[in-house]
Amino acid sequence: MDDRSREYPSRPLVGVGAIIIDESRVVLVRRAKDPSKGKWSIPGGLTRLGETLVHSVIRETAEETGLSVKVGPLVELVERVFHDEDGRIQFHYVIANYKCMAEAGELIAGSDASEVCWAHRDALDDFALPKITLDVINKALEIN
Repeated sequence: MDDRSREYPSRPLVGVGAIIIDESRVVLVRRAKDPSKGKWSIPGGLTRLGETLVHSVIRETAEETGLSVKVGPLVELVERVFHDEDGRIQFHYVIANYKCMAEAGELIAGSDASEVCWAHRDALDDFALPKITLDVINKALEIN
């Protein structure tokens, strides 16, 4: 297996998530690729070799949303493990999720996102977010 492969990796892959908040709204993206294709999530992706986590957040956010962000505190470190129908680990990510503020740009879907939107805190249940994602968003909303 190629060590760069996301699918059936030989070890967990390091990624980042950006919880971009404006008052009580958060940016959500609809995933255009597996895993989680077609599902809503927060912007993010894999960290490149030699790239800091903060730079990865800035790059991934710009690629997926068109926004330039100021990266704030680490909100939570989470693991996402996806198994195939045979029970083998198909994807395994360790994700550092950061609270962010949009500084510039126009919200537009790019790269791995088929749609993007600002979602109000009270409407998050409408997006069928995984519990782990909803928990980290709510935690970020509570951080001053």
